[in-house]
Amino acid sequence: MNSATLTKPGPGSFFLVAGLVTSIAAVVLLRGRPPAAIGLVIFSVAAAGLVGMAALRLLAPLAGLGPERGPTVHGRARAALERDKGLTLRALKELEFDRAMGKVSDADFIEMRDRLRQRALRLMRQLDGGGAYRQLIEREVATRVGEVEERPALPSAQGCCPRCDTANDVDARFCKACGHRLDVASGGQA
Repeated sequence: MNSATLTKPGPGSFFLVAGLVTSIAAVVLLRGRPPAAIGLVIFSVAAAGLVGMAALRLLAPLAGLGPERGPTVHGRARAALERDKGLTLRALKELEFDRAMGKVSDADFIEMRDRLRQRALRLMRQLDGGGAYRQLIEREVATRVGEVEERPALPSAQGCCPRCDTANDVDARFCKACGHRLDVASGGQA
């Protein structure tokens, strides 16, 4: 059996066990009675157990006993959300590049940026499931921050465009001012 299919028993399991134990006790105590009477008692006990489970599921969130996070997204739905998130973040990066190149006005940039950010945040919340992956993300961030601190300082000329002498991001492939292709490996020289 797969460990992902096993779940921790919740408070609703109490009603299931109590219903089974009560039904067995009813069968033992009603020995010699007509089968219809025994069936009626067992049906009543099972119905009471189901009503108890339903009431617990209904009232648990109100009492703060419910799960702390929403349902997580798995499988194809998760892959689709990841793809949409990547596309949205890429569109946001391209929008910033287009603004730096002067292709988008400031008013249009602000409007489109806000819409893209809202979409990205919504997708991230759906993927996160309300905190399901918080520890994993925090661990990843701590690892990456450690990697950044361990990297040697880069020379100041790296990321500068040889054509217009504009300072670009270290990992930029194109100049944000003139669009000239940068050679990242050789320190911005093309």
